[in-house]
Amino acid sequence: MKAMILAAGKGTRVRPITYTIPKPMIPILQKPVMEFLVDLLRQNGFDQIMVNVSHLANEIENYFRDGQRFGVQIGYSFEGKITADGELVGKALGSAGGMKRIQDFYPFFDDTFVVLCGDALIDLDISEAVAWHRKKGAVATVILKPVPKEEVSSYGVVVTDDDGRIKAFQEKPGVDEALSNNINTGIYIFEPEVFDYIPSATEFDIGGDLFPKLVEMGAPFYGLSMDFQWVDIGRVPDYWQAIRTVLRGEVRNVDIPGREVAPGIYTG
Repeated sequence: MKAMILAAGKGTRVRPITYTIPKPMIPILQKPVMEFLVDLLRQNGFDQIMVNVSHLANEIENYFRDGQRFGVQIGYSFEGKITADGELVGKALGSAGGMKRIQDFYPFFDDTFVVLCGDALIDLDISEAVAWHRKKGAVATVILKPVPKEEVSSYGVVVTDDDGRIKAFQEKPGVDEALSNNINTGIYIFEPEVFDYIPSATEFDIGGDLFPKLVEMGAPFYGLSMDFQWVDIGRVPDYWQAIRTVLRGEVRNVDIPGREVAPGIYTG
């Protein structure tokens, strides 16, 4: 099965870390966060992975290479240009634009596929989510996560009907304005037909451009709320929180190296 990891962003909100390290390569207990995603995909049967890269692309490609060391096949799509001096200059196409570029070059996505943001730590049962998506006959499914009502203003909120069909989005609404407490986790399941809704050679975003279009056109577009651990490294404080969450043993697919000598204290 096939998947895509979105890894082309500059990570401006995590500077100064991302001046020299692309967000997907930020280490969690000495492993890049993207490596945990690759492991999770492999465990769920996704062994062909495409990665779009731009900012500090070489750092990602030189580490993961063809994916053989991780038990998968990895390919890359560079977004940007090469100067006369041979320097790579990144220019991201947006998350949906990056997907379309790959599909226009070669129809890689030929069946149900999963798209993950490369900067979040998750322990989702992807196989369960894909089964639900197929049962619904969806062209696109967003994996949602419930959060306490008082936290909704920090996220993109998704509103669904009783059948799970997505009706609207609210970007960081006030607590009193929020119509739901389910948030967009940046984990998506698509059918190849979704490319009919994405223009070629255009900067196009999944959340800002594609999803409103799917709602407007009445496409079979669903949201699935699931209970799982999701740690988004969107800002520098989130990185600290991610490390703490892992050391507390709250992320199921992360093994803590070393030996626990006291509660939450490891040596090695």
